[in-house]
Amino acid sequence: MKEFWNERYSEKEYVYGEKPNEYLKDQLLKLPVGKILFPCEGEGRNANFAAINKWETFACDYSESGKSKAEALAKKNGVHYIYEICDVLEYQAPEESFDAIALIFAHFPENIRQKTHQKLLKLLRPGGMIILEGFNKKQLGKSSGGPKSLEMLFDKELLRSDFATCDIEELEEKTVHLSEGLYHAGEAKIIRGIFRKKF
Repeated sequence: MKEFWNERYSEKEYVYGEKPNEYLKDQLLKLPVGKILFPCEGEGRNANFAAINKWETFACDYSESGKSKAEALAKKNGVHYIYEICDVLEYQAPEESFDAIALIFAHFPENIRQKTHQKLLKLLRPGGMIILEGFNKKQLGKSSGGPKSLEMLFDKELLRSDFATCDIEELEEKTVHLSEGLYHAGEAKIIRGIFRKKF
């Protein structure tokens, strides 16, 4: 998969655009500024937005070409944040060190998904939140983006199980029109959630 993402992000265009995900944007603008982590951050559009809005921003991805474009975007916007090249499961940070973690179209193989989500919860401070938007299982077969295997897509039951130790402040499936670069375009079946870590 690393080769796939390096190849995709080596395209000249920002393949998911330069603007942040709308749901993430709306949520961050409601919150007091703090420390945020963006796993699977790719070309940096979301981390860039957080940094512009004065969040202490951290990101990781295993794509070197993604990081290169993220750094170029940050330079263009006059911001800086820490972006590490690593798999999410290898990411090193103190437990309970983030106020928010953004999982924006961060889909994982079934055999590591729950383990990955549990690791990220450990990095979240009590009262901190997971902000999630991804494709739901009804997206399979659509050309507007997302994994091509059902087990990598989400539904409410799966997310309730993965984040069972959290207070679920929002969880909904929606049909939206995506306009996020070349590969998130058109009608899509998504799922959105806000999961707050209990004190």
